[in-house]
Amino acid sequence: MTSLLELAGVERRRGEGEGAFTLEVGELSLRAGDCLAVTGPSGSGKSTLLDLLGLVLCPDRAEVFRFLDRDVAALWRSGGDGGLAALRSRHLGYVLQTGGLLPFLDLRENVELSRRLLGLGPDSLTGELLARLGLTHLKAKKPRALSVGERQRAAIARAFAHRPALVLADEPTAALDPSLALEVCRLMRELAAEFGIALVIVSHDWALVRRLRLPELRVVPQAGTSGCRSRLEWVSDA
Repeated sequence: MTSLLELAGVERRRGEGEGAFTLEVGELSLRAGDCLAVTGPSGSGKSTLLDLLGLVLCPDRAEVFRFLDRDVAALWRSGGDGGLAALRSRHLGYVLQTGGLLPFLDLRENVELSRRLLGLGPDSLTGELLARLGLTHLKAKKPRALSVGERQRAAIARAFAHRPALVLADEPTAALDPSLALEVCRLMRELAAEFGIALVIVSHDWALVRRLRLPELRVVPQAGTSGCRSRLEWVSDA
């Protein structure tokens, strides 16, 4: 199966002075339906990796950076937007730590927001997502009337509603209790597999990642004479 996302020889420096570090991505490839977890200590570069994958952070160096057969490295080098905004809005979905629902829209309107912004018409997937995530009976409620778990499930539905190629989840369970965190991540994994959507979950909760049995990519910081550099290492099942 052809990769939908492929990176090789990618680097990005972040910060200044003693707090500066460089993230190195030797090789990373994702296919449709792939799910992986990104772990690592605070400040190691997990958010930097997510920003690179989300096409919002320009790499300092990139031998290969392709997304949906588009040369992302060349688009960045061309200056300006170069079509990156269109790639982000149509083919990427995001799940934030806090859900990020708009308070003046009801739950269903929040879920449908990504489709409406893209000019896409009604889709049966919205109702299916609400049903799968146990939200159908709450669709007319505003976010303030929802529990933390319900808001997070609504954010998941919104991220998948426009059928993106890749969903990026940034600490999606940080505000949830352990049992609900496991349920939320399992739902995301099931949806990604069912709809052929690649899923990347950034998490501090290493125990949760182990319970989910997701392939784990750890960001490992290493101090050196030229400053701190973080690289990616696959974690063995053993």
